[in-house]
Amino acid sequence: ITQPFYPENQQFRAGTGRTAERHVGRAGKDSKLPSAVRNTLLELFGQIEREFENLYLENLECEEIDTLNERLAGEGQTIDGAELSKGQLKTKASHSTSQLSQKLKTTYKASTSKIVSSFKTTTSRAICQLLKEYVGHRDGIWDVSVAKTQPVVLGTASADHTALLWSIETGKCLVKYVGHVGSVNSIKFHPTEQVALTASGDQTAHIWRYIVQLPTPQPTADCNQVSGEDEVEISDKDEPDGDGEGSSDCPTVRAPLTSLKSHQGVVIAADWLVGGKQAVTASWDRTANLYDVETSELVHSLTGHDQELTHCCTHPTQRLVVTSSRDTTFRLWDFRDPSIHSVNVFQGHTDTVTSAVFTVGDNVVSGSDDRTVKVWDLKNMRSPIATIRTDSAVNRISVCVGQRIIALPHDNRQVRLFDMSGVRLARLPRSNRQGHRRMVCCTAWCEDHPICNLFTCGFDRQAIGWNINIPALLQEK
Repeated sequence: ITQPFYPENQQFRAGTGRTAERHVGRAGKDSKLPSAVRNTLLELFGQIEREFENLYLENLECEEIDTLNERLAGEGQTIDGAELSKGQLKTKASHSTSQLSQKLKTTYKASTSKIVSSFKTTTSRAICQLLKEYVGHRDGIWDVSVAKTQPVVLGTASADHTALLWSIETGKCLVKYVGHVGSVNSIKFHPTEQVALTASGDQTAHIWRYIVQLPTPQPTADCNQVSGEDEVEISDKDEPDGDGEGSSDCPTVRAPLTSLKSHQGVVIAADWLVGGKQAVTASWDRTANLYDVETSELVHSLTGHDQELTHCCTHPTQRLVVTSSRDTTFRLWDFRDPSIHSVNVFQGHTDTVTSAVFTVGDNVVSGSDDRTVKVWDLKNMRSPIATIRTDSAVNRISVCVGQRIIALPHDNRQVRLFDMSGVRLARLPRSNRQGHRRMVCCTAWCEDHPICNLFTCGFDRQAIGWNINIPALLQEK
């Protein structure tokens, strides 16, 4: 998948395919539709089929590029998929796999100026190790978050209409929240209490309380990545089926403490303001709302974006909010002065801004479908202070505040680490046996955890806990 699709789009696309099949089957003599209407429908369904065909071809290209990258990784080099000509690949889509692989190798050898430095496989494994997989959701996972209070647990939000809390050490599901009737698009933990905030496609955000009892940790299995020579392609039928690690036998929370209901569209994200007495939500109705948590009352409606919102984030110590949108901008909302609520617009991307997050000082980092990540100084809105260019659309990013490291989740199943100046530090190990097998939707740092300090989640229905050896990573830099 070359562009991220949103929670409700998955159901729409599947439904469209079934509708097309029914209508095409009735296009014969027994159809009661007027000829003009029938022809129009067939033409529209034909366009849908062509779109799916294009997506399929692009996925094939990604597979070939990933295969070549895995081979080149052993040589300490990689090729940027963005540098390859899609037109050339598509015109040769009917060629055999060996022919296409040869073309990619030829392009790689002929374009030495386009080759970028990378880490050798052995080095990447030593610095970035996969430690734990959290398997139990029955659909893609949109968001992952780590609790700020003891006991520290992992939270995941999924398109299967549930949010799950996990033991980081054992991978066991501790709590299952089933209060939403739509895709759960984000999860954030209260700064001081055992309370979670979830946003959903059912047009609401829920605040709910959880009580967890951590199980006894078990020895961590050796999850070291297998060698490239032993890799075997994994098909859809080999993916987790949602029954792993047993989310079915954990305690279930069925109703929220509070439901925030002022939006007229999908609520795509939500977050707590500093102190936890107010919460902000972002919606596809093009607005963000600020609520009083105790009364559930709407305090402010933040309007101004021209298209659907994709994310919202709050500053850890100040009353500041950033909202991202499909209108290619993100906005900074300032609530520090009760009498003045200012807003600043940041324009620097050419496609959907998928997320914007606060980091140390006065910096904000934004990621986009335009395959770039930009670092901004809040005092200078005109241009970013650093730009990171990648080969795939970027989803919900996170920043390791203490070490100033940005974790980028990509549509092409990769997760890359950069510093704030735009220098690439590492790519998390990924093969057909380990790592994500579908689009990576979100990353979340947990700097103080002794075992896993980075978490990722994706549309392969699993979250993964990683140990990033940050001192070694920075030394390699």
